[in-house]
Amino acid sequence: MAVIGIESSAHTLGVGISENGKVLANAREMYSIGSGGMIPMKVADFHAGNVRKVVRSALREAGLKLSDITAIGYTKGPGIGPCLRVAQVAAKTIAAQYHIPIFPVNHAIAHIEITKQLFHSSDPLTLYVSGGNSQIVALDSEPYMHYKVYGETFDIGVGNMIDSFAREAKLTPAWGSTVAKVAQGGKYVEMPYSVKGMDFTFTGLLTHATKVLHSGTVNLRDVAYSLQETAFAMLVEAMERALFLTSKKDVTLCGGVAQSTRLQEMLKGMARSHGTRFFVAPNEYNADNGAMIAVVAEKMHESGIKCPISACTVDQKYRIDSVRVAWQ
Repeated sequence: MAVIGIESSAHTLGVGISENGKVLANAREMYSIGSGGMIPMKVADFHAGNVRKVVRSALREAGLKLSDITAIGYTKGPGIGPCLRVAQVAAKTIAAQYHIPIFPVNHAIAHIEITKQLFHSSDPLTLYVSGGNSQIVALDSEPYMHYKVYGETFDIGVGNMIDSFAREAKLTPAWGSTVAKVAQGGKYVEMPYSVKGMDFTFTGLLTHATKVLHSGTVNLRDVAYSLQETAFAMLVEAMERALFLTSKKDVTLCGGVAQSTRLQEMLKGMARSHGTRFFVAPNEYNADNGAMIAVVAEKMHESGIKCPISACTVDQKYRIDSVRVAWQ
């Protein structure tokens, strides 16, 4: 049973194929944001202009034709509206043309599920960190099986915060990996630290770091280092508190910001100090990708979930805790 998944929630257009839990293909094209942010319609136009090519690339990688595909999934949300609609339209078109089931997939759940599958971890405590989201989640069976949010950002996602700082610093490309490079060898200067139980906020940190940067009193390297260290320490503190609460045996890290080697190092150290296993997927699967959508769509298909094509919508604020995890 080969299932195709299409991801287009932000700047990455990804198409993946999964068969019997194995990833056969994971093709993608990424819109270059340069030193600025994303203009939604421009990114959506880029995705629309490349979707046929990326679908063909994934099929070629898997050695399949569209007629071999038995189901299709797409990212319903959360994400940027115009971008999400590209995957939705492409998936609905293929589903209608080939008369195959279609499944709307939650983007956050897809990141979590592919990490769980790669490491055979059935019930971890997960730190999901991306541009638009920062959440601590784990499965909960009441009132039905779903991902319960134990902690999350009160304002912006940690990825968005770091990207915003990169734009203020005129870095190219303006995202987290560039900030991480600049931060190497930096020294710590005091930054606002805001953790509320298992929740956290990042706008105060961003505002302060930007103010210090533009004041010229501290060099860019030290500001970048301090921003990164503070943000990641906040996340790890909240995760440690959630670990005590849930007593989980596994800790996983996923999402775009999970590609940070520094965050991996800090969270792994915390997990190890409590005798807990730590898992983080290869960067290919932490960056937005189509394979993770295909993996969840395959699980949904196998569990007997059905979704009429007319009900296949997009939702920019699609909450992870609103989804029934029927395949668990």
